[in-house]
Amino acid sequence: MSPRLVDDIATALAEHGLIPRGGFAFGDGDAAPAGPAGRPARSALLVGQAGAAPWPHYRNWLERQPKDLENPLDSWSRETIGKVARAFGAHAVSPSDKPYLPFQQWAMRAEGLKPSPLGILMHPEYGLWHAYRGALLFDAEIDKQESLKQIHLCDLCDGKPCLKSCPVDAYSETGFAHRGCLAHVRGPTGVPCRTGGCLDRNACPQGLAFRYPRQVQAFHMRSFGGF
Repeated sequence: MSPRLVDDIATALAEHGLIPRGGFAFGDGDAAPAGPAGRPARSALLVGQAGAAPWPHYRNWLERQPKDLENPLDSWSRETIGKVARAFGAHAVSPSDKPYLPFQQWAMRAEGLKPSPLGILMHPEYGLWHAYRGALLFDAEIDKQESLKQIHLCDLCDGKPCLKSCPVDAYSETGFAHRGCLAHVRGPTGVPCRTGGCLDRNACPQGLAFRYPRQVQAFHMRSFGGF
Protein backbone atom coordinates (compact mmCIF):
# COMPACT_ATOMS: atom_id res chain seq x y z
CA MET A 1 0.00 0.00 0.00
CA SER A 2 1.61 3.22 -1.18
CA PRO A 3 1.85 6.54 0.69
CA ARG A 4 -0.26 8.07 -2.11
CA LEU A 5 -3.07 5.62 -1.34
CA VAL A 6 -2.93 6.55 2.34
CA ASP A 7 -3.14 10.23 1.37
CA ASP A 8 -6.19 9.55 -0.78
CA ILE A 9 -7.84 7.62 2.06
CA ALA A 10 -7.08 10.51 4.41
CA THR A 11 -8.83 12.90 2.04
CA ALA A 12 -11.91 10.66 1.92
CA LEU A 13 -11.99 10.27 5.70
CA ALA A 14 -11.62 14.02 6.27
CA GLU A 15 -15.06 14.56 4.76
CA HIS A 16 -16.43 12.83 7.86
CA GLY A 17 -14.09 14.31 10.47
CA LEU A 18 -12.03 11.12 10.61
CA ILE A 19 -8.31 10.55 10.15
CA PRO A 20 -5.91 7.65 9.52
CA ARG A 21 -4.36 6.54 12.82
CA GLY A 22 -1.34 4.61 11.61
CA GLY A 23 -0.89 1.26 9.95
CA PHE A 24 1.18 -1.89 10.07
CA ALA A 25 1.80 -5.15 8.22
CA PHE A 26 0.69 -8.41 9.80
CA GLY A 27 3.54 -10.82 10.45
CA ASP A 28 3.64 -14.56 9.95
CA GLY A 29 2.81 -15.16 13.61
CA ASP A 30 -0.16 -12.79 13.73
CA ALA A 31 -3.74 -14.01 13.81
CA ALA A 32 -4.79 -11.63 11.04
CA PRO A 33 -8.52 -11.28 10.32
CA ALA A 34 -9.82 -11.79 6.82
CA GLY A 35 -9.03 -9.19 4.20
CA PRO A 36 -11.13 -8.24 1.17
CA ALA A 37 -10.44 -11.55 -0.62
CA GLY A 38 -11.38 -13.66 2.40
CA ARG A 39 -7.77 -14.66 3.10
CA PRO A 40 -5.86 -13.35 6.14
CA ALA A 41 -5.20 -9.66 5.62
CA ARG A 42 -1.66 -8.52 4.92
CA SER A 43 -1.97 -5.06 6.46
CA ALA A 44 -4.19 -2.76 8.50
CA LEU A 45 -4.76 0.99 8.53
CA LEU A 46 -6.51 2.25 11.66
CA VAL A 47 -9.18 4.93 11.41
CA GLY A 48 -10.18 7.28 14.19
CA GLN A 49 -10.51 10.81 15.40
CA ALA A 50 -8.62 13.58 17.15
CA GLY A 51 -10.89 15.63 19.37
CA ALA A 52 -14.57 15.76 18.47
CA ALA A 53 -14.17 16.46 14.75
CA PRO A 54 -16.66 13.73 13.66
CA TRP A 55 -19.42 15.00 15.96
CA PRO A 56 -21.24 17.38 13.53
CA HIS A 57 -21.06 14.76 10.76
CA TYR A 58 -22.46 12.13 13.09
CA ARG A 59 -25.24 14.45 14.29
CA ASN A 60 -26.28 15.28 10.72
CA TRP A 61 -26.43 11.56 9.92
CA LEU A 62 -28.38 10.83 13.10
CA GLU A 63 -31.17 13.24 12.12
CA ARG A 64 -32.03 10.92 9.22
CA GLN A 65 -32.13 7.73 11.31
CA PRO A 66 -34.95 6.06 13.27
CA LYS A 67 -35.32 7.46 16.76
CA ASP A 68 -34.98 4.02 18.35
CA LEU A 69 -31.72 3.12 16.60
CA GLU A 70 -29.43 1.21 18.96
CA ASN A 71 -25.76 2.11 19.26
CA PRO A 72 -26.01 4.91 16.70
CA LEU A 73 -22.36 6.02 16.91
CA ASP A 74 -21.20 2.48 16.16
CA SER A 75 -23.66 2.33 13.25
CA TRP A 76 -22.44 5.64 11.86
CA SER A 77 -18.81 4.54 12.17
CA ARG A 78 -19.46 1.24 10.42
CA GLU A 79 -21.42 2.86 7.61
CA THR A 80 -18.96 5.69 7.07
CA ILE A 81 -15.76 3.66 7.28
CA GLY A 82 -17.39 0.88 5.27
CA LYS A 83 -18.04 3.26 2.37
CA VAL A 84 -14.43 4.41 2.41
CA ALA A 85 -13.26 0.80 2.55
CA ARG A 86 -15.28 -0.16 -0.50
CA ALA A 87 -13.98 2.84 -2.42
CA PHE A 88 -10.39 1.72 -1.86
CA GLY A 89 -10.75 -2.05 -2.09
CA ALA A 90 -10.43 -2.68 1.64
CA HIS A 91 -12.42 -4.60 4.23
CA ALA A 92 -13.64 -2.57 7.21
CA VAL A 93 -13.74 -3.85 10.78
CA SER A 94 -14.97 -2.19 13.97
CA PRO A 95 -13.90 -2.26 17.65
CA SER A 96 -17.41 -3.48 18.54
CA ASP A 97 -17.35 -6.43 16.12
CA LYS A 98 -17.62 -9.82 17.77
CA PRO A 99 -15.47 -11.70 18.42
CA TYR A 100 -13.60 -8.61 19.52
CA LEU A 101 -10.44 -7.69 17.64
CA PRO A 102 -7.34 -6.44 19.52
CA PHE A 103 -7.77 -2.79 18.57
CA GLN A 104 -5.81 -1.44 21.54
CA GLN A 105 -2.83 -3.66 20.69
CA TRP A 106 -3.14 -2.65 17.03
CA ALA A 107 -3.17 1.02 18.02
CA MET A 108 -0.10 0.64 20.21
CA ARG A 109 1.65 -1.12 17.35
CA ALA A 110 0.61 1.45 14.74
CA GLU A 111 1.29 4.64 16.67
CA GLY A 112 3.72 3.62 19.40
CA LEU A 113 1.40 4.76 22.21
CA LYS A 114 1.07 3.46 25.77
CA PRO A 115 -1.95 3.33 28.10
CA SER A 116 -2.60 6.07 30.63
CA PRO A 117 -3.62 5.15 34.20
CA LEU A 118 -7.22 5.37 32.91
CA GLY A 119 -6.56 2.74 30.26
CA ILE A 120 -7.01 5.23 27.40
CA LEU A 121 -3.91 5.45 25.23
CA MET A 122 -1.99 8.66 25.88
CA HIS A 123 -1.22 10.56 22.68
CA PRO A 124 1.60 13.16 22.75
CA GLU A 125 -0.57 15.74 20.97
CA TYR A 126 -4.20 14.72 21.59
CA GLY A 127 -3.76 13.61 25.20
CA LEU A 128 -6.74 11.44 26.15
CA TRP A 129 -9.07 13.11 23.64
CA HIS A 130 -8.96 10.75 20.68
CA ALA A 131 -10.52 7.45 19.64
CA TYR A 132 -10.27 4.58 17.17
CA ARG A 133 -13.45 3.99 15.17
CA GLY A 134 -12.41 1.17 12.87
CA ALA A 135 -9.71 -0.24 10.64
CA LEU A 136 -9.24 -0.90 6.95
CA LEU A 137 -7.80 -4.31 6.11
CA PHE A 138 -5.91 -4.87 2.86
CA ASP A 139 -4.70 -7.88 0.90
CA ALA A 140 -1.52 -6.00 0.01
CA GLU A 141 1.25 -5.29 2.47
CA ILE A 142 1.56 -1.74 3.71
CA ASP A 143 4.84 0.08 3.17
CA LYS A 144 6.68 -0.90 6.33
CA GLN A 145 7.22 2.00 8.66
CA GLU A 146 8.42 1.68 12.21
CA SER A 147 6.00 3.38 14.61
CA LEU A 148 7.60 6.39 16.22
CA LYS A 149 8.86 6.03 19.75
CA GLN A 150 6.53 8.52 21.33
CA ILE A 151 7.20 10.31 24.60
CA HIS A 152 4.82 8.80 27.13
CA LEU A 153 3.54 11.89 28.90
CA CYS A 154 2.22 9.87 31.85
CA ASP A 155 5.81 8.95 32.75
CA LEU A 156 6.55 12.67 33.11
CA CYS A 157 3.50 13.41 35.26
CA ASP A 158 4.29 13.51 38.98
CA GLY A 159 0.91 14.47 40.41
CA LYS A 160 -1.28 11.98 38.50
CA PRO A 161 -4.41 14.19 38.83
CA CYS A 162 -6.28 11.59 36.76
CA LEU A 163 -6.20 9.30 39.82
CA LYS A 164 -7.33 11.91 42.33
CA SER A 165 -10.44 13.60 40.96
CA CYS A 166 -13.08 10.87 41.00
CA PRO A 167 -15.26 11.02 44.14
CA VAL A 168 -15.51 7.22 44.27
CA ASP A 169 -11.89 6.47 43.28
CA ALA A 170 -12.98 4.54 40.21
CA TYR A 171 -9.43 4.48 38.85
CA SER A 172 -6.41 3.43 40.84
CA GLU A 173 -3.08 1.72 40.37
CA THR A 174 -4.93 -1.60 40.71
CA GLY A 175 -7.35 -0.96 37.84
CA PHE A 176 -10.86 0.28 37.10
CA ALA A 177 -13.71 -0.25 39.60
CA HIS A 178 -16.42 -0.61 36.96
CA ARG A 179 -19.32 -1.32 39.32
CA GLY A 180 -18.50 1.53 41.65
CA CYS A 181 -18.13 3.96 38.74
CA LEU A 182 -21.38 2.84 37.14
CA ALA A 183 -23.32 3.12 40.40
CA HIS A 184 -21.97 6.62 40.94
CA VAL A 185 -22.74 7.80 37.39
CA ARG A 186 -26.29 6.49 37.71
CA GLY A 187 -26.80 7.87 41.21
CA PRO A 188 -27.81 11.28 42.57
CA THR A 189 -24.22 12.44 43.12
CA GLY A 190 -23.17 11.55 39.59
CA VAL A 191 -24.71 14.60 37.90
CA PRO A 192 -21.35 16.31 37.20
CA CYS A 193 -20.09 13.16 35.50
CA ARG A 194 -23.28 12.65 33.51
CA THR A 195 -23.37 16.21 32.24
CA GLY A 196 -19.68 17.06 31.89
CA GLY A 197 -17.80 13.82 31.52
CA CYS A 198 -15.42 11.74 33.61
CA LEU A 199 -13.77 13.94 36.24
CA ASP A 200 -10.56 11.90 36.18
CA ARG A 201 -10.26 12.20 32.41
CA ASN A 202 -10.93 15.92 32.51
CA ALA A 203 -8.27 16.36 35.20
CA CYS A 204 -5.50 15.36 32.79
CA PRO A 205 -3.64 18.50 31.64
CA GLN A 206 -2.60 17.07 28.26
CA GLY A 207 -4.24 17.70 24.89
CA LEU A 208 -6.66 20.31 26.18
CA ALA A 209 -7.11 21.81 22.70
CA PHE A 210 -8.71 18.49 21.69
CA ARG A 211 -10.92 18.02 24.76
CA TYR A 212 -14.42 16.90 23.80
CA PRO A 213 -17.15 19.52 24.30
CA ARG A 214 -19.49 18.94 27.24
CA GLN A 215 -22.34 17.67 25.07
CA VAL A 216 -20.07 15.07 23.50
CA GLN A 217 -18.80 13.93 26.88
CA ALA A 218 -22.37 13.80 28.20
CA PHE A 219 -23.35 11.63 25.23
CA HIS A 220 -20.61 9.12 26.03
CA MET A 221 -21.45 9.09 29.74
CA ARG A 222 -25.14 8.45 28.97
CA SER A 223 -24.06 5.54 26.79
CA PHE A 224 -21.84 4.20 29.56
CA GLY A 225 -24.61 4.57 32.12
CA GLY A 226 -27.24 2.99 29.90
CA PHE A 227 -29.56 6.00 29.95
